[in-house]
Amino acid sequence: MLNGLPAPCQHAAARRHQQRRQRVATPTRVAAPDAPTDAAARAPRPAAGAPQQLPSLQRPTPAQLLQEIVAPVEEDMRVLNANLRAIVGDRHPMLLAAADQIFGAGGKKLRPMIVLLMARATAELGGLTDIVPNQRRLAEIIEMIHTASLVHDDVLDEADTRRGKETVNSVFGTKVAVLVGDFLFAQSSWYLANLDNLEVIKLISQVIADFANGEISQAASLFDTEITLDTYLDKSFYKTASLIAASCRSSAVFSGADEATKEAMFAYGKHLGLAFQVVDDILDFTQTAEQLGKPQGQDLASGNLTAPAIFALRQSPELAELIESEFSEEGDLQRAIDLVTSAGGVEAARRLAREEADKALAALAVLPASRARRSLELMVDYVLDRIY
Repeated sequence: MLNGLPAPCQHAAARRHQQRRQRVATPTRVAAPDAPTDAAARAPRPAAGAPQQLPSLQRPTPAQLLQEIVAPVEEDMRVLNANLRAIVGDRHPMLLAAADQIFGAGGKKLRPMIVLLMARATAELGGLTDIVPNQRRLAEIIEMIHTASLVHDDVLDEADTRRGKETVNSVFGTKVAVLVGDFLFAQSSWYLANLDNLEVIKLISQVIADFANGEISQAASLFDTEITLDTYLDKSFYKTASLIAASCRSSAVFSGADEATKEAMFAYGKHLGLAFQVVDDILDFTQTAEQLGKPQGQDLASGNLTAPAIFALRQSPELAELIESEFSEEGDLQRAIDLVTSAGGVEAARRLAREEADKALAALAVLPASRARRSLELMVDYVLDRIY
């Protein structure tokens, strides 16, 4: 299914590379180790396998793959989309207009989709036959929190577009955008409290704190050519993976899953989220401005050093000089972008994304076979497919 996924020998090399880097484990404040359970560790890894062996003509397109992924929860997603507009827009006409701008963008809404798939994949473990109302509400909460973080990110970055669509701040102004983001955080917190489950409340509340930690960590390391991969992974967990990990575990909580399964689902979300962030950071160097919906190398230009640049810095003193000068001369930024690729940074980041993807797949081994579990496996393929 993925063009060019590594052969077994490449997996082994990637894991040896990972051990040498001594990457950080899941933050100790959350009981969710990288190796989710002994059973999961002993179980054979789901082969990112058979689909990857198909001839290229038989590989599905990303759109076809996403259609297969969403199939078990397609009707659930329709209900979610309708509810999101109603939740946000029923208080004030301005909020309704902003809600249309945000939720009417036709986004894939992968995060709530994962919550709903996780609900179906873990239902059997708790003796359930369907998604329960708290899981549906959880999916809505997760999308509101994610959207609030994007609205505030766009304000901080003074971004006019996101994925080719005008941002809330560019349409309604900074003040309204800040208030919309605040409202989404507040509204999601109110709905979260009404789930009446302390474990889930603690998990999701921590995510909101993690967003701030990630932004502070990023701001503190701008143009820092000594930044380590561990620091980058910490920041990526806070900004991206924390929400996915906590939402996966929370969905399993509402299914009545045991502790080992809940830990495994947190691990799935964590490593899927890290793979997603690494892939996003790769695309900043490999796609055009038209494909990205923003200027190429925007993170690098602002001093935010991501995995491809961090790997390339190990091989290129010239790249370090360009970054430390903050691209003071015309052409410096483009030269730096070229060096990231030529020094092996993009390829090393691809290996890192595959490592994280393998860990996400391994965590699913504790689940019984089902269409929903298969969709969660395919979600990993979908994330990686963007870099091939």
